[in-house]
Amino acid sequence: MPILRRIGSDTPSSKVFAGRQIPQVQNGFEEGDFEVKETFIKELMKVELKNPVMIEGLPGLGLVGKIATRYLIKQLKAQKFAHLYSPHFPYFVLVSKKGSVRLLRGTFYFWRNSMGENDLILFTGDSQAQTIEGQYEISNAILDFAKRQNVKTVVTIGGYRVETKDKPKVIAVATSQSLLNCALKANAILSPVGSPIVGTAGLILGLAPFKKIDALCLLGETRGYLPDPKAAKSVLEVLIKLLNIKVDLSGLDEEIAKAESMVARLQKIEEKRALQAEEMRREEDKKITYIS
Repeated sequence: MPILRRIGSDTPSSKVFAGRQIPQVQNGFEEGDFEVKETFIKELMKVELKNPVMIEGLPGLGLVGKIATRYLIKQLKAQKFAHLYSPHFPYFVLVSKKGSVRLLRGTFYFWRNSMGENDLILFTGDSQAQTIEGQYEISNAILDFAKRQNVKTVVTIGGYRVETKDKPKVIAVATSQSLLNCALKANAILSPVGSPIVGTAGLILGLAPFKKIDALCLLGETRGYLPDPKAAKSVLEVLIKLLNIKVDLSGLDEEIAKAESMVARLQKIEEKRALQAEEMRREEDKKITYIS
């Protein structure tokens, strides 16, 4: 079921973003004279895409957005074509197995859909912004880049904190009723009234109308304190129906089994601690004496 409309004109993109000249990339390393004083996006290559839809999934509750987006990138063999850097990311670097380091960043990938009307742009990264200003700045940067790539619809993915033992449901929120109806037909459910959507997944929805972009948010039910591939799978089931693409989701089953095993172990540990705490309380009660 196609949810996205065609666009009639191309918008030229620039090699300069946020006033910074884009460095060159050689042998996998980014070279150039630039400073990370504000959020900026550096293109690694130029791509021409067909009516692209953007999927955003940064780390959040249960890592639902990141797990889902990374799985799509892997299964579709999407190609990297831009990086997002920001001083609002945490202040440390990541060290590779070979001992090299890099700043935290977000990465844009693209996938050409030879069988359908819409190509995909997929965005994920190492972290969300650590400041309120950074959340707005990065969300705006993502949307500005989307507009440069002629994106008309953005889908954000995240987690919805709830204790559930059944198959996680997928909550949908959208900037237009037609887009929301499509999500509901793909087995998503309405969000409870007044529930806030925190972080980039929510802010993109709030800011998208100012850029004349439609936006949809899909939230998988999750406990939130551990990586949750089961919630990610539920979200992907809805998403692939919306996009009308074929993706084998069975590769998540092994990760789901590992996650459920971890939860079971943690629950046993917690039960043991509760029993020990109760036993200690009883022992303390026996020691109490009363003097009249």
